[in-house]
Amino acid sequence: MGGEAQNSSRWPPFILTGLPGLETSQHWLFLLLGVLYTISIAGNGLILFIIKEEQSLHQPMYYFLSLLSGNDLGVSFSTLPTVLAVFCFHLREISFNSCMSQMFFIHLFSFMESGILLAMSFDRYVAICNPLRYSTVLTDARVVWMGVCVFLRSFCMIFPLPFLLKRLPFCKANVLSHAYCLHPDLIRLPCGDTSINNIFGLSIVISTFGLDSALILLSYVLILRSVLAIASREERLKTLNTCVSHLCAVLIFYVPKVGVSMFARYGRHAPHYVHTLLSLIYLFVPPMLNPVIYSIKTKEIRRRLSKILLRTKF
Repeated sequence: MGGEAQNSSRWPPFILTGLPGLETSQHWLFLLLGVLYTISIAGNGLILFIIKEEQSLHQPMYYFLSLLSGNDLGVSFSTLPTVLAVFCFHLREISFNSCMSQMFFIHLFSFMESGILLAMSFDRYVAICNPLRYSTVLTDARVVWMGVCVFLRSFCMIFPLPFLLKRLPFCKANVLSHAYCLHPDLIRLPCGDTSINNIFGLSIVISTFGLDSALILLSYVLILRSVLAIASREERLKTLNTCVSHLCAVLIFYVPKVGVSMFARYGRHAPHYVHTLLSLIYLFVPPMLNPVIYSIKTKEIRRRLSKILLRTKF
């Protein structure tokens, strides 16, 4: 009994937060977030369905796109339960273990998205710089292997985080800054020594987001060098156009993430709801915009989507 009481005091429930100072408008915010969730879930679900049904899309580029869409669905479903509870039902308490589980999945899918975007940049590099070897380099088996590696890397990076938090005593305020559980938010609450957690957290961010973004940049430097060697201006533009969707996906993933990190470090005196809004943008915008971008820029997806819309209309 004494051990259970000690554990419950050591691992207290957490209190989730909506947007401080905007409590009276939270039902309108839920309507906005509901629209974003609907676009994200429906859009990514449609992308997966179209790639499955359209034989012409059974290519490595679209296999990676299906991985990205599946991952974006994971991001949306990871945050949906607590966002729904806070903004719609005003239920703000979450148990310690539930919070650890949500934190694990949010960061797992975030790290996986970075790895998938890196794999997609490699796909674009091979397609443009070594087109004759494309089918032999990016075989179906190799695409599956790359997807498994992205998952395993992300899982191994995130797996220790809940256990590193569980070893710490939680005796400070248990109010979180968001309507979901994030590691940078949770790490502020323990009253023990968090240096190991901070060092580990920084090391996995550098070895994933930092390394992935550097390799994506390198791949585009090589792509640009190859494109500039093409004599025809029209051919250069046509080749670069095949990268636009991926470049947009990279920007809408990394720019908000960099913004959140920079604002957390240098914008501490700004109103708290600004931090919350930036985090919402970081988690909500990429899953919502990725299917929109690829639907607009991919002719085969547009054509299949038009058929589906015409069928439902009649």
